[in-house]
Amino acid sequence: MPTECNPELFEFAPVERRAVVAGFDGGAITSDAGALLLGATDRAIRLIARVAECFFDRRRPELIEHLVPTLVGQRVFGIALGYEDINDHDDLRHDPVIAVLAGKLQAWRADCAPVAGKSTLNRLELSRDTATRYHKIAHDPAAIERLFVTVFLEAHKTAPKEIVLDLDATDDPLHGHQEGRFFHGYYDCYCYLPLYVFCGRHLLAAKLRPSNIDGSAGAVEEVARIVAHIRARWPKTRLLLRADSGFAREALMVWCEENRVDFVFGLARNARLVAEIAVQLLEAEAEASSTRKPARRFKDFRYATLDSWSRRRRVIGKAEWTQGEANPRFIVTSLKPAETNGRFLYEKVYCARGDMENRIKECQGDLFADRTSTATMRANQLRLWFASFAYVLLCAVRRVGLANTQFAEATCGTIRLKLLKLAGLVRISARRIKFALASACPYADEWRLAAIRLA
Repeated sequence: MPTECNPELFEFAPVERRAVVAGFDGGAITSDAGALLLGATDRAIRLIARVAECFFDRRRPELIEHLVPTLVGQRVFGIALGYEDINDHDDLRHDPVIAVLAGKLQAWRADCAPVAGKSTLNRLELSRDTATRYHKIAHDPAAIERLFVTVFLEAHKTAPKEIVLDLDATDDPLHGHQEGRFFHGYYDCYCYLPLYVFCGRHLLAAKLRPSNIDGSAGAVEEVARIVAHIRARWPKTRLLLRADSGFAREALMVWCEENRVDFVFGLARNARLVAEIAVQLLEAEAEASSTRKPARRFKDFRYATLDSWSRRRRVIGKAEWTQGEANPRFIVTSLKPAETNGRFLYEKVYCARGDMENRIKECQGDLFADRTSTATMRANQLRLWFASFAYVLLCAVRRVGLANTQFAEATCGTIRLKLLKLAGLVRISARRIKFALASACPYADEWRLAAIRLA
């Protein structure tokens, strides 16, 4: 007697005499059900709607299926969920989670999906500063830049007494022939050189630049814009600018001194600087030889370059002897010796800037901020901003929903893997849309807590 055979089922090795089979007959299921937290976060901080307000839509309303807020939301939510390319949205346009996040369950036309595919999203990414006959969607770069600072300010209930702004430039490798492509000798590749400004975990600026410039190029303009925005809201907050030696430039230091902004920058060593701490290096060498452990001394002194600085400034030199050799380091600052001693300023204040590099890694590694493969710099800048807004959204999930949990300090990639990439069975009725999540989810308690807080 022939056995029944279902060609839609796939058999695997049995377990405890029970057959193990699989089939694509589960119905409406999504692998991104946890992304409902992103929607709740967006409603809490109203991010997507405000990003969309930075765009101008000159399309004919009667012919539009997908509005700009839908397109912006798709792009930002998609990046936050790990979909780096607009090509991915040809499949995601049918995903119920993306439709729920976009607030649009059905298309108005019978031949369309609820949300947009790659061709329509491409029109958004290729938008220009002004609408034209062939580019009917435009965006306002200045409004987008202001929004990052506005969201940062809104994250604080009261004005802090002091904040630290971190500046850094990083490489964005290029593998095509994009506009603004140049070879950078230090990074040994063709790349862009974006400028980032952070305050703690908060992203305040992400400026795309060509790499044939000094690392500090444009820093004065960016800092001036951000500081003016912050002081309009927090006039009494003290500001400290922190960066590595690539930003210890006369123009930036003079601007800080003239605008009541303190700074602490790394300072590239030279023979004159090393000579200033020669005694301390000998002392450190003697201690390291006797203890067989690294030793360091600090010296606080006044210094000026031979021709590039307009005045003498306070410099702290670290005379360190480690692994059998000297390791001198220097910083320059506007802070007075009465406010803080040199050792504390170097070890606790300046060295803390290294955490900013982790934030940049999150943006590039977890949220694809380096996916700048479009032909023009304008479009690549917009891609960088979309990735940056995805970071802002996930940062808000972490700050508001996950405070005092095991994910309070987690990276964006960890949050996505553990809390957003959850399988869910979708059940749609006349009154509600239910996402049935796995009962055995190991992080259900944290997800529930975040959902309650964000609501």
